[in-house]
Amino acid sequence: MDPVLLIAVLSILIGAVIALAFFGNYFRKRSSEIQSISQPELQSDPKKQPSKPHQTKKSHAKPHSHTSDKDQNKKHHPLDVNTLKGHGDAVTGLCFSSDGRSLATACADGVLRVFKLDDASSKSFKFLRINLPVGGHPVAVSFSDDGLSLVAASQSLSGSSLYMYGVEKPKPSEEVKQQPKLPLPEIKWENHKVHEKLGILTLSGTTASYGSADGSTIVASCSEGTDIILWHGKTGKILGHVDTNQLKNTMAALSPNGRFLAAAAFTADVKVWEIVYSKDGSVKEVSKAMQLKGHKSAVTWLCFTPNSEQIITASKDGSIRIWNINVRYHMDEDPKTLKVFPIPLDLGGATVQYDRLSLSPDGKILAATHGTTIQWLCVETGKLLDTADKAHEGDITCIAWAPKTIPMGDEKVLVLATSSIDKKVKLWAAPSLPAP
Repeated sequence: MDPVLLIAVLSILIGAVIALAFFGNYFRKRSSEIQSISQPELQSDPKKQPSKPHQTKKSHAKPHSHTSDKDQNKKHHPLDVNTLKGHGDAVTGLCFSSDGRSLATACADGVLRVFKLDDASSKSFKFLRINLPVGGHPVAVSFSDDGLSLVAASQSLSGSSLYMYGVEKPKPSEEVKQQPKLPLPEIKWENHKVHEKLGILTLSGTTASYGSADGSTIVASCSEGTDIILWHGKTGKILGHVDTNQLKNTMAALSPNGRFLAAAAFTADVKVWEIVYSKDGSVKEVSKAMQLKGHKSAVTWLCFTPNSEQIITASKDGSIRIWNINVRYHMDEDPKTLKVFPIPLDLGGATVQYDRLSLSPDGKILAATHGTTIQWLCVETGKLLDTADKAHEGDITCIAWAPKTIPMGDEKVLVLATSSIDKKVKLWAAPSLPAP
C-alpha cells in the first residue's frame, strides 16, 4: 500500500476516535445536566405520590365537602334528623309499620333490614337482617298484618317473586323469656313469576277496614306492564286482578281504608277501582269505579289522603291536583277537582315534574321529590314550606311518612323517610306550617 495513502487512512481513523471521544464526553455532560434538572422532579414525585398534596387536597376535600355540605344542609335544612347506614347497595324501597316504630328497607344487596326507631335522633339503630333467596334482589317491601310480617318483591332473570316473612307471636307466658331475642322471620308463603317475566314497580299494603272488610292486610303489586294484582297479605292468595290498558304502568296505591285502588300509567288519566267486600269480610271483587280526567300530560305519582276520600296527583304538565273521589260514581257522579297548584320547581326550562309523593298522616304536608331534591308543600295552600337540594348523593328511590309521631329526644315529631341509590336512608322532621 502506498505510504501516503496509509498515513491518510490512519489520520482519518485517529480523527474519528478523537471526535467520538469528544462528542461522547459532551453527551455525557448533557445527560448529567438533564438528569440534574429532572432528578428533583423524579425525587419529588415519589414524595408527592405517597403524600399526594394535590390529590390529597382533592380526596380530603371530598369528605370535607360532604361534611360541609351536610353541615350546610343541617344549617339550611334543620329537618335532616338522621341517616340510617349499613346498606351495601342502592336502597330500592322502604315502608313503616303501622305504629311507626319499625322501618323496613329493601336493598339491592339482597337484604331486607328492619330498623327499630325508638328515637329518631339516636346515634345508632338496632336492625333485623333478612337475606332473600339467592338469585334475586328486593325491589319493594310492605308490612303485612303487623310489625312482625313483611311482604317483599324480588326481581331475578326469571321474573318477579313475592315472599312473605313472618314470625310466630310469642305466647303470653313466653313473652318475658323471648323478649331479649325474637325468633328470626321465616318464609310463610312465596309466589314466583307473579307478573310473568315483568318487574314489579311498587308494592302498596294496607289494612282493609272499609265496610264489611275483616281487617286483613291486602297488598297490591304493580307491574311494569299493565297489570296489577291484589294479594291477601297473610295467605298469599290472589284476591283480584286489574289491567290499566295504558301501555305501561308507573305505580299503584291502595287507599288507607282498603276501599280503592288507583294507578298512574302512561296517559294523563288516573284509573280508580273499588274493592268490594263480602258479608264475611273477604274480598268479593275489584270493580272499575272512576277515572280522574284533567291533567294534560302523564301522571307521575299519586297518593291518597288519610281519610281515603281524596287523591293527590302530580303530572308532567307541571301541576298538582287534589281530587274528591267521595262521589256516588254508581250514579255517574264524576270525581271533582278541588285544587290545582303549580309544581314549585325551577329546572331551568326542563320539564317540571315530581317523581314521588307522600302525604303526612295528618294530611297537611305533602312531601315530593325530584332527583335528589325534596320539597315540602302545604296541602291547604300549595305554598312551598321548605326545600332540601341534594338531600341525597344520588336519586331518591322511595319516600314515606311514618303513620304516627316518633320520639325524638324529649318530643314526638312527624318523620319522613327517604331512600336513595346512594345506599342511605334519611329521616326528616316535618316543617312548621304557617300560622292560619
